[in-house]
Amino acid sequence: MSQNQQGLEEANLRIVLDLMGGDHAPLAPADGAAEALAAEPRLEMVLVGGPGALRAAESRLGAYRARVEYVESTQSIDNDENPSMAVRRKKDSSLVVGMRLAAERRSALVSCGPTGALMAAGLFTFGRIPGVRRPALGSPFPNLAQPGRAWFMLDIGANVEATAKDLYTYAVIGSLYSEMVLGVKAPRVGLLNVGTEPQKGNEVTRQAYQLLAQADLNFAGNVEAREIFGGSVDVVVCDGFVGNVLLKGLEGLAGSIGDVVRAELGTDSRSRAGAFLARPYLRRALGRLDYSEYGGAPLLGLAGACIKCHGSSGARAVSKGIALASQFVSQEVLEAITKSLAAQPPDSDEQTK
Repeated sequence: MSQNQQGLEEANLRIVLDLMGGDHAPLAPADGAAEALAAEPRLEMVLVGGPGALRAAESRLGAYRARVEYVESTQSIDNDENPSMAVRRKKDSSLVVGMRLAAERRSALVSCGPTGALMAAGLFTFGRIPGVRRPALGSPFPNLAQPGRAWFMLDIGANVEATAKDLYTYAVIGSLYSEMVLGVKAPRVGLLNVGTEPQKGNEVTRQAYQLLAQADLNFAGNVEAREIFGGSVDVVVCDGFVGNVLLKGLEGLAGSIGDVVRAELGTDSRSRAGAFLARPYLRRALGRLDYSEYGGAPLLGLAGACIKCHGSSGARAVSKGIALASQFVSQEVLEAITKSLAAQPPDSDEQTK
């Protein structure tokens, strides 16, 4: 079933990669694995996929083949399938097999597969960290006012509904993740809302505000969407419905800005000449809006490590996702989150409404 398994038990870093997820599978994940292996000498990987995918991956890994284990699966999960049913029925899918291997080896799974299926498989395989009712999907975003610095938002689509206690839990997890992974000291936490006043929003956000105001966090209060891209806070907390709408809007806006700029700079000879001179600066500016620079989004609240890469990820984004997974494991982020939540006050009826 597997090759190159002997000797991998001593690896400093071992990450499991699902070859079958995403729009450009299996070549983009395979090329991303090659990039990650080239960048990190301690890294060793487990690639999971069908026979054809494994052969394609092996042919592209070159000198790094000896640092890779290949595990064959016979199924894959598509975006249009019911997540829970697909995970139950397709136990030999690359996503489910990869999640199981990550759990058995205390490693992390990286996948471009469907978010719902990843969450379902994570819940069935890892379970939840004590104190987490619903895990969240988080992602870093570029701070446009301070290049090189990122702010972090959760939930961006794992759960469309959240209680006030869920939002409080996301704030605790997000603050710790921002500090440990993104390197932000005393991260400022903001509650995404329609206004900055404490009484703004619906009942859930008003209750969440009260919980966060009393928490041992650097809580900056409510924050509006127009403020977050300038780095007004370091962690943005919201439910998955709001977060996903904002995420998709940002993706669409970034793509449209690039299209408009390219179209305007190609209208005549003068604009084309200007475009030639400005090309490196424009590329750098648009690059600050590129999600591939951050690689992937962690599923936080699971009792295991899983990084979700965008479905349209190319090799660079997958490589960045693998690097993020390596950092997540090596810095023991999961253990720190578990310990932090264990120290939080117990639920009350009022908190969980």
